[in-house]
Amino acid sequence: MCVLGVGLIGGSLMRALGPDRTFGWNRSAPTAVAATADGYDVSTDLADVLRRALERDALVVVGVPLPALDTVLGAVAEHAPGVALTDVISVKGPVLDAVRRHGLAARFVGGHPMAGTAHSGWEAGEADLFRGATWLVAADDDADPDTWARVAAMATDCGSRLVSASSTEHDGAVARISHVGHVLAESLALTGQRGADLALALAAGSFRDGTRVASTAPDLVRAICEPNRDALLGVLDEVLTDLTAAREALAAGGSLGPLIDEGHRARLAYEQAQVEREAVVIRPGAPGWLDALRAAGAQGRPVSLAD
Repeated sequence: MCVLGVGLIGGSLMRALGPDRTFGWNRSAPTAVAATADGYDVSTDLADVLRRALERDALVVVGVPLPALDTVLGAVAEHAPGVALTDVISVKGPVLDAVRRHGLAARFVGGHPMAGTAHSGWEAGEADLFRGATWLVAADDDADPDTWARVAAMATDCGSRLVSASSTEHDGAVARISHVGHVLAESLALTGQRGADLALALAAGSFRDGTRVASTAPDLVRAICEPNRDALLGVLDEVLTDLTAAREALAAGGSLGPLIDEGHRARLAYEQAQVEREAVVIRPGAPGWLDALRAAGAQGRPVSLAD
């Protein structure tokens, strides 16, 4: 594996797979030096790293923030055209569009490990970050079966559970379960701060848990959420409608209305969905394999590679 960008996710991927299976690149020299000191082959020479990836037919994993994606893909197109390619970026539609613009779609399959912390950088990486996590491996119409299998095998080697869906379906889902959570965490943190020292002194578990991701670096939150603008706008409209209805019910009759009961039922549904379900076995390239992947994803079922 050739990892481009060895921050929290890319660095954790290298640690999970080990130094014998990975090499990589990072724009920041201090980060490359730190990774090298830890025994990993990380360079600041992108062209050289990409030429090595092409020579070895390595699976190239793009782990840079979305604003840096075009620059990195331009280098891939120049120095390693035709290389097998995936990514670990938190939004899939814009990545797929960029890959197609650069003429790299023939061997590209998008990916997104649903794991992370509020910290960033090489030092924040963890070898077990992906163990037990869900890893989305995209099932877009032009997905290459061989690359899909390689990405799925990589995720499995990291201890992850495989789920598949199209890039559009992924972006709609993560707007609901990830991106809106960042926005609400920021709002809740700001609400607590407005209560000054007393409110913050009284804050306990619900405030701590509800604001955890607000400790993420603001630039990283913007890079995660803002590229998913269209899907996030729709979800925010739903949230505002729910909160407005609850406020109006409280003002009119002293009750928060149906929000509390419906929210409780929704949480129980989430807990029930965490029960492990039987995986759908997929043979990449077989007739109807992409339809089978998308159908399994719509049902929330994991997938596994056929032997």
